[in-house]
Parts: sequence; C-alpha cells; structure tokens
Amino acid sequence: MAFSVSVFSDRHAFIDAWRTTLGRVGLHIEACAPTTLSARTEKNSVIIIDGAWTGFTEDELLAAAGFARALGATPIVVLPNAHAFADIAGLIDEVCAGLVCVDTDGMARIANVLARYVDATRNRRFEYLTVAPRGTDLLAIVGDGRATVIQRPLDGTDDGSDVREIILSDDATTAVVELVGGPRITLQALSIAPSIPPADFGTTMDVDGVKLGARLRSLRVQAGLTQAELARRTGIHRPNIARVEAGRHTPSLETLARLAQAIGVPTTRVFGQD
Repeated sequence: MAFSVSVFSDRHAFIDAWRTTLGRVGLHIEACAPTTLSARTEKNSVIIIDGAWTGFTEDELLAAAGFARALGATPIVVLPNAHAFADIAGLIDEVCAGLVCVDTDGMARIANVLARYVDATRNRRFEYLTVAPRGTDLLAIVGDGRATVIQRPLDGTDDGSDVREIILSDDATTAVVELVGGPRITLQALSIAPSIPPADFGTTMDVDGVKLGARLRSLRVQAGLTQAELARRTGIHRPNIARVEAGRHTPSLETLARLAQAIGVPTTRVFGQD
C-alpha cells in the first residue's frame, strides 16, 4: 500500500509544491484543512503543517505540533519565513526532531528523509560501521538512523587484535571485519538492529554532547563560517546551533548530517573520525 503524508494547509500552491516534491521519491499526499488537524492525526502518521496558515498563533502552532508528537505521529512544520515564530522556534525544532523548514527551502531534504523513513528494509543495512572513537569496539549505524556500540570480542574467533579493514557487502546487509591477527568476522545488520533500543523518528544518539558540540564549533570556525551563516545554509535557527555547540542539546543524526554538509565536511568528522 502506498504511504501517504497529510498536508494541512489552505494554500493550493503550497499543497501542489509538496505533491510534486514528495512524488519524486514515490510518496503521495492527502490535502487536509488545517482546522481538521486534531481529528485527522493518528499514531505513526506523518503530517506537514503549514505555519503560514492565518489561523495559527504561536501557541496554536506549538499545540498542533506537540499534539501530533504526543499521539505518536511525525510532525513537520513549514515556517513562512526565517523570523516567524522566533520565540518558539527552538521548541518547535525539538518537537519536530529537526524536521522544520522555511517556505520551500528544505523541502527536498525532508522528502529524502521521509523516503528513508518509510523504507521497511532500512534496518537491514549498515549505513556506517567503524572503530568507535573510544577503545577498540565498533560503532554501527543502521539504515533507520539508530546507533550502537558493538563490544569486542565480536565472536569466538576474535583474537583481540586491531581492526585492519571493514568491508561492506554491495547491499550493505553484511560486513566483514578483518583483524590484524588474521580472523575475518562477518556481521549482519539485521542481527544487530534488534539490540539497539527502539527510538522515536529523529532520535538523538547516545554520544558525548559536549565533545560533539566542541568539534562542530571547531569545524565551523575552521571553515570560516559564523553561526548565522550556518543557520542560513541549513535552515536551522541560530539559537539551536548555539545550543548544540555548547553541548546543551544532542541533535539527531539527520540534523548533524545537515550541519556537516553545510560546513563542507563528512558527518564522520563531527564524531572525530578523519
């Protein structure tokens, strides 16, 4: 059955823009009146809220996004401009797990995120597998964005030697870990995924937020970017970037990827992996 996204707006151009953008990744929309949001929002649904609707005050927009999140839905908020709802922008960003964009900026990014979200096979693939920043254990990120540390020994043949190479299969469902001592150990993403605690869409990872924020700030400064410029490039409000850099908030993997891309470095650099 085709996955559907509910778009709550009274603007035909807005609805058509989302229909076109989501259609490119195989998703369909259902146009809904903003006044029906509370009645039409269900658990596990995805809803796009047009923040430019004249009926939304700050409190009402926050209530709409918060209600959707409380029901177990994934809310996406589209702000009319970068300065709209400035007093609640940080909280809206957290409620929506970073799925906030300004007008048409960021629509393609969100469409790609949703395309991954509805891919039922994504937890069968490794997106990233490397030696963890601390120790000799492995850090694995599977296709649905969940991350875990795989402790050594990996199996009975693990001799405790350093990792020489990690080779992913073409479909990324398995990985061969080659150790300096000679053993070659095969890992399956599907067998690792169940060991990772379930989390909400857009969840943050269990990492040291202070160190991560410091690395992000260092990379931004090295790139010659101000927080304001980084905010302009990503659509993430500057106060939220400041909170991440100060270690007061650990963002989702998807948000980190946006920041890293805007700075011009691989996401792995933010984790201290060159």
